[in-house]
Amino acid sequence: MHKLMLAFAAGLLSTAVAAGAATDAANNGDNSDNGSADNAQNTTTGKAGSWTETGPAASQTGGGADPWMASPNSWATFNGDLEDQKYSPANQITPDNVDKLKKVWEYHTGDVSDGSGKVPMTVWSATPLFVNDTLYIGTPFYRIIALNPATGKAKWKFNPHAELKALTQPDMKNRGVAYWQADDPKPNQPCQKMVYIGTMDAKLYAVDADTGLKCPNFGDDGVVDVNQWNTTNNKWPLSLLQPPTVYHNTLLIGWAGKDWAYQAAPPGTVFALDARTGKRKWTFHALPKDVIKKTGTANVWASMSVDPKTGIVYIPVSSPSPNFYGGDRKEKLPLATSVTALDIDTGKVVWSRQLVHHDLWDYDTQAPPTLMDIHKDGKTIPALVQTSKQGYLYVLNRKTGAPIYPIKEQPVPKSDVPGEQASPTQPVVPYPKPVIPDHSPGAYWLSNIVSLGSCSRRMNSLRNEGKFTPPSLKGSMAFPPSVGGSEWGGGAADPNKGIFVVNSSHVAFEYQLIKRADYKQKAQNGESGGGYYAQAGARYAVKLGPLLNWAGMPCWKPPYGTIAAYDMNTGKRLWNEPFGQVQKFGFYMPKSWGSVTIGGPVITQSGLIFIGASMDSRVRALDLKTGKVLWRSKVDAPAVSIPAVYNYKGREYVTFVVGGNSILMPKVSDQVVTFALPKQDSDD
Repeated sequence: MHKLMLAFAAGLLSTAVAAGAATDAANNGDNSDNGSADNAQNTTTGKAGSWTETGPAASQTGGGADPWMASPNSWATFNGDLEDQKYSPANQITPDNVDKLKKVWEYHTGDVSDGSGKVPMTVWSATPLFVNDTLYIGTPFYRIIALNPATGKAKWKFNPHAELKALTQPDMKNRGVAYWQADDPKPNQPCQKMVYIGTMDAKLYAVDADTGLKCPNFGDDGVVDVNQWNTTNNKWPLSLLQPPTVYHNTLLIGWAGKDWAYQAAPPGTVFALDARTGKRKWTFHALPKDVIKKTGTANVWASMSVDPKTGIVYIPVSSPSPNFYGGDRKEKLPLATSVTALDIDTGKVVWSRQLVHHDLWDYDTQAPPTLMDIHKDGKTIPALVQTSKQGYLYVLNRKTGAPIYPIKEQPVPKSDVPGEQASPTQPVVPYPKPVIPDHSPGAYWLSNIVSLGSCSRRMNSLRNEGKFTPPSLKGSMAFPPSVGGSEWGGGAADPNKGIFVVNSSHVAFEYQLIKRADYKQKAQNGESGGGYYAQAGARYAVKLGPLLNWAGMPCWKPPYGTIAAYDMNTGKRLWNEPFGQVQKFGFYMPKSWGSVTIGGPVITQSGLIFIGASMDSRVRALDLKTGKVLWRSKVDAPAVSIPAVYNYKGREYVTFVVGGNSILMPKVSDQVVTFALPKQDSDD
């Protein structure tokens, strides 16, 4: 994905030619029929072909979140809370005074690489944690740094001296740390509070949260080698790029792998570890035993959400391998590309809903569902909102998996690839309105003129029958492709107003399957780099990449990125606006074009949305009511992370990690930057 999206980003940046006409006005306040449909045929309960290895574990179901996590002043998890709401009750910074927001400190970790030396380029999208009166940062060199939240001065640093090699990813990558503390911390005893960080070579480290010293009783002298459980199709280490999800005394761990490389790959697992000792409690397997020798993945590489009242964990399960050809994995794999609910005590499936049948598009379930209650037809419904690469918002009863808004099984195009058998139907969500259209927007006139019509000719030559057009030998349009739609940042919810906000990217790719013999010939001729990927062991390799003209300009119509708000009590979209700007050498493309985005939003009680995510190296505050940008600030690189909002000693702070990502542009940084109101305003 790295090389392809770097090329795409370069294409967007190269559009610093004459700016074209503005796009059509955003569709605000739209509505449609909002009938309900149970359509439970795709909800699976029980084992569903999965299996779980269990060990001794004390019951802990329910009882709510730990007090340290539930503090309204903290930002204690990757998503702020267990429910993935990315919501802060902070109300000191408001729509009326946010324009006064100023930078109060910044810190540079030193852990950054542009890829020109021995260390690969860094991709840093860590969420800062504020807990234990400390701001904790995890770096792409796998160090943990504890900062004073008011000044940014370092309290301590931990360095695991990890191997700095891109073993499964094209870049050095880290999304931060996790925190845990004992129910009744004993004074003067170490490791009553712990911080965890994972590495690309599958090591999980635990250190004392007050000193940064390793916790010797966790695993083997403070480290657990998760790769010890990588025993099937061991093609790569189970990379720990996403911090664990912490619930009471349990750490929930997924892993990342290597995209598009093999047919048979490590099969998807989730591990539950004892937070104190690192001992394994259970292992969840998403794929049936009888297929794991010839397929793999269906792993959980994103974060997870937990209902603290019921002790149910909700996991976003990715697609199986190989990603773009399923002729050798025609068996039912009901948990692949799904949102699945597990009992956190045992790892057993409570329910699962498959979002893509027989996935041929790498439409991983890419973010944890957001848990929120919906008030509909005079009832309060325990719900979740699952974002997707497809652009749909799946709104489900989180206790049963049944749809709250309709999910329809719709006939989709057949595959014309020998050996393939695409699913005849796919689940689609007509309401709430998808964040991106069901069909590609067509060729953009400016790109087409610059390319002397090659954009429209190329797009017309591709198989293009809507969202689920299968990959083909001649080439198929993928809109959206595997990069989304919505990505791992997911959405944010105001649980009091019932509003859900999500940013998304609008990108068109070409997917083309390559016969194995032809791919081998290309490899011999040195032609198989760039957009060619082996899917080794499968009948077909794959060529994929964004639809760009000779000048590197996107062939399809903008906008390239948007942000939208929904009233989840009615399903109505409240507003939908282009978000961010394409930027090069200080020149910005029209705001109506928007920007491809990576990272997610945060909502505050006062009615603000804080978000980085865009290509133009700016962080912003938006009005929750309208989507209007109320404040923005230039930072050192794209802030491709979820910000943290917290209150320390009566003052509200907003902290962004500014790391950059080569998917957006080749601009990286090691900046941590914090904003607050001037003291006289925050004291009011």
